Amino acid sequence: MSRNKKYYSLSNKLQKEEKINENFEFMLSQLTLEEVIGLKLESACKLVDGKLYGIPLWKSLKSVVNDAILKYTYTASKTKSDGARFLGINLSQYNYLIKKYQTKSYFDEYDD
Repeated sequence: MSRNKKYYSLSNKLQKEEKINENFEFMLSQLTLEEVIGLKLESACKLVDGKLYGIPLWKSLKSVVNDAILKYTYTASKTKSDGARFLGINLSQYNYLIKKYQTKSYFDEYDD
């Protein structure tokens, strides 16, 4: 395995998909993480007439947060070893999580 990992950016990916722009990112940076999560849930509720019944939000929360943190560390670290150190886990665990959450393929999908 090469020590250098290709650079990925969630921001660039979402801008390329035209899901966000710089103005959105600026506005987002003014919100707390709790506000962002609450706003996302409120927006999702509007689509289903305020009813998210049957969706195990509480049980899914840990997985959603792990996925988000893994995507961030994948973009913020220069190597997989750096990513593992950032999370306080070993390289095998990091590689397992990258595969489990399909992090690399998430970014490779929209790679030029």
